[in-house]
Amino acid sequence: MNLSQLETLITISKTMSFRKAGELLNLTQPAVSAQIKSLEDEFKTILIDRNQPVTLTDSGRLFLEHAERILQIVDDLKQKLTDLQQIPQGHIVLGTTTSIAIQILPRVLSYFQDQFPLIKTTILSMSSTQVMSQIENGTVDIGIGYLNEQNPNLVSSVLYYDTFELVVNPNHPLAEHKHGTMELLRDIPLIMLSTDTLGRRFADETFRRHGIQPHIVMELNSSEEVKRMVELNLGAAIISKLSVSNELRRGTLQIVHIHELEIAHPVGVMYRTGRYLNSAMQQFLNDLKGMPETQFIGSE
Repeated sequence: MNLSQLETLITISKTMSFRKAGELLNLTQPAVSAQIKSLEDEFKTILIDRNQPVTLTDSGRLFLEHAERILQIVDDLKQKLTDLQQIPQGHIVLGTTTSIAIQILPRVLSYFQDQFPLIKTTILSMSSTQVMSQIENGTVDIGIGYLNEQNPNLVSSVLYYDTFELVVNPNHPLAEHKHGTMELLRDIPLIMLSTDTLGRRFADETFRRHGIQPHIVMELNSSEEVKRMVELNLGAAIISKLSVSNELRRGTLQIVHIHELEIAHPVGVMYRTGRYLNSAMQQFLNDLKGMPETQFIGSE
């Protein structure tokens, strides 16, 4: 058995054709057939049903699963060997929330990419809970999000602390209150983040603790959408203080300080326990952890 035979089987599984697989691999159709026949002889089983369209047998599907894992191990080995010899390079898939992606990453990534132009970054925006699950299943390499939930499958490090605040349009009736209590929120229309976000879960728990049934008029998936609705004076919102820094400077939003909401929540970087960190990921993590808190929460 050799790696080219495994690549041939994987390609056939995708194209369902010996001819198309040969075209993609730059092999003749007889050469493709010979490679598969050699595998079948070696393992004494039939891997492919050669009727049209071509499909994998049960043995073939089992073999395919292991073939993909073997090739991934080989790719990891190549990356490790490359890392021993070259400057940091590679690809990072970064998962984070919308507000972090907009407010923080431009500053962080502009510095990082200037220093290490061979490292490419893909950013996926999602809730903090999704960030954790996507890291666990391997879709995301490194995540940045709220660390309130303990997860033994993740390695994490705190970068800075954020709070959630009540924000309103400057013309909202509550805008005259610089400070207040949860009782102010008993009957006012609220625009809330979706229930899969930490901000929403924190707000719901705070309402329950104070015996308040919130009057929710709108639920949205991202803090950017929530901010726009509050700017239109369609309701008040409980949202990350960091995410509204630009709007506060422009005067389009105003904070009403509610003591019960102003609890510090750690925001940090995380990755899967035990996974191999290529040079790109190691460099990114080292730089991120070495940045002062003002790099994340300071004004632009």
